[in-house]
Amino acid sequence: MSGGRRPPGTTPRCLEYIPGGNRGLCTRDAKKLVPAALVLVALAGCDRRAPSALDSRGPAAHRLAGLWWLMFGLAIAIYAVVAGLVLFGAVRGRPAGSSRRTDDAFIWLGGIAGPVAVLMLLAVVTVTTTNALVRNEPGALRIEAVGHDWWWEVRYPGTGVVTADEIHVPAGRPVELGLRSDDVIHSFWVPQLAGKVDMIPGQRNVLRFEAGRPGTYRGQCAEFCGIQHANMSFLVIAEPAGDFGRWLTREQLLRGEPASQSSAEGEAVFVRNSCAGCHTIRGTEAHGTLGPDLTDFGSRRTIGAGTLPNIRGNLGGWIANAQSLKPGSLMPPVNLSSSDLLALVDYLESRR
Repeated sequence: MSGGRRPPGTTPRCLEYIPGGNRGLCTRDAKKLVPAALVLVALAGCDRRAPSALDSRGPAAHRLAGLWWLMFGLAIAIYAVVAGLVLFGAVRGRPAGSSRRTDDAFIWLGGIAGPVAVLMLLAVVTVTTTNALVRNEPGALRIEAVGHDWWWEVRYPGTGVVTADEIHVPAGRPVELGLRSDDVIHSFWVPQLAGKVDMIPGQRNVLRFEAGRPGTYRGQCAEFCGIQHANMSFLVIAEPAGDFGRWLTREQLLRGEPASQSSAEGEAVFVRNSCAGCHTIRGTEAHGTLGPDLTDFGSRRTIGAGTLPNIRGNLGGWIANAQSLKPGSLMPPVNLSSSDLLALVDYLESRR
């Protein structure tokens, strides 16, 4: 066998070798790894932190989850019946003496009456669920959200409160959320609280939902809108009614007064540089509208619509060169001295 030949009539142990170290990997052995690899790929897509529409935390989400489970249950039942009949027919064969009338009856019942009944049931439940989702609720809190590339503007009409990437709501109270887009089509989706609604330029859509209990619920743009679509998330923060009322009052009173000498220096840096041309901080000379309102920036949990946690190091890196962290965003690099950068970070962190 030293010459590489095998005796006639024998079966090779391996038909082909895939290079893998000194010995290589047999194709047959490699095929055994395919199921394990598929399992690993599937598990890689399972993120326990990702919100699920089936983990409903409000009335609207409960209705949608119920409709999903109904459709899922019907699909399983239909599959089981059809598969069972196929197996039964294959094993039994055509019985002697069967008539054309029997075959016709089976076609009418299984091919027409059954599907029509299932579709009618789904139609009734779907229409009922849709009507419940769009019904006006008395005493609803009205909020306006505007989608931008790639962040969220949030306004509370009648209060003067403007924030970004976080929507504070009182738990247990209906919310009517007006949705608009400032540039391209976006889609607003909080899986645990409601279904998704598109945000179309020139059109105002409305989403009605309610957070059944306090908690923080992650939302995401669900319509591809450009290079940073994946980094266009937001948080819905549901609080007890008292806590929400105090938050709203604090936001209304929040102004731009510096909290320390370093913050005062940071405000001067903010106003005299390009920051003021793009951002607003109430009570200062900064009235820009291209970027998010930063009046309450220090209290926000993330930077760049969920791109980074809002901590000091990330904030400094974001100011210096946001493009290295969120390529394609409208935030340009800001060239500052070390002392000016530290003062600006102190100022923005104090905005809470």
